[in-house]
Amino acid sequence: MLELSNYPIVYEQKVAWGDMDAFGHVNNVQYYRYIESARIAYFDALNVLAEDILTVVASSQCKYLKPVFYPDQLKIYTRIEEMRNSAIRMHYVLYSMQQNQVVAEGEAVVVFVDKIEMKKTTIPVILRQKIIDLENQSGNNLK
Repeated sequence: MLELSNYPIVYEQKVAWGDMDAFGHVNNVQYYRYIESARIAYFDALNVLAEDILTVVASSQCKYLKPVFYPDQLKIYTRIEEMRNSAIRMHYVLYSMQQNQVVAEGEAVVVFVDKIEMKKTTIPVILRQKIIDLENQSGNNLK
């Protein structure tokens, strides 16, 4: 069983009628939008947008486990699995309240970029510490 208490940010996402496709379930593109919203909620908790850096998604993936239907409410559990010099690897678990189970998992590598030079840069020391503190609060002992 996946331990969801080790995810410091839980973003709640309502499934809209328009999120479904012609086959009657949530379209795969929507999952990436849901994950993006959860990522921004994580960054908001750290006040990342106040830093003098940008964040760029270098890669992302989603593993679809069960179809999702309207009406539903998803809880998207978000944490950082790995922190490198200039990038982080985030993990997402999408949990359906209607189905009472995990319906998808995702990952993204996010690179930190200098706003002026538009090149990757090291994660600022203050932000690195904020990430470690936030993750440690939920028992995810990130180094």
